[in-house]
Amino acid sequence: MATLIYIADPLCSWCYGFGPELAGLLTGLPGLPIQFVVGGLRAYNKESMDQTQIDTIRSHWKAVEASTSLPFRNDGLLRTDFIYDTEPACRAVKAAEILAPATVFDVFHSIQHAFYADSRDMTQGSELAAVASAAMSAAGTPTDAAAFLQVWEDAATVRATGKDFLQTQRWGIDGFPTLVLERDGQLDLVTSGYMRTEALVEKMQALVDTESDAAA
Repeated sequence: MATLIYIADPLCSWCYGFGPELAGLLTGLPGLPIQFVVGGLRAYNKESMDQTQIDTIRSHWKAVEASTSLPFRNDGLLRTDFIYDTEPACRAVKAAEILAPATVFDVFHSIQHAFYADSRDMTQGSELAAVASAAMSAAGTPTDAAAFLQVWEDAATVRATGKDFLQTQRWGIDGFPTLVLERDGQLDLVTSGYMRTEALVEKMQALVDTESDAAA
């Protein structure tokens, strides 16, 4: 049985840009399971940004905006007192997975939109709980923000998040988004980085054709 493994971070700008492309691929592959692994782009960071870092991140955001036309607010959070730690947002995705696995992508995309388009601070538990619980409720799983926050704060959720980070490191993945096709324990890279839907479809077809040729 084939499974797609998506390794990403909700506060990774190219992962934000990749969302519509991945959605396009999945639309053409109904029923294909997909496993979400949070990558930890800047997990556990405790340092605020200097102006050079701000300028670098802003340039990345502008590149994603130009390539995808997705909304960005380039002010607000890009300031020298902001600590860009992605662990809390990654942990919110794991909390959603624990509470209602079917809502993981809804929560992931809602956190992205809140951060990049609305300039909401997705490093804070209360903000994450508000955004995630609203996304889960909209997806058909009524969820209270306080209940979500409790799961987000739970030690088991912290451990599950760290486990994903370690798995990402074991695979040798240091860039996001990354999409992998798993078949009978074999891992094949679909993409490491942003890729258009058409190219994703071509790569998936090439992997399937290669397997068919090997089996012939």
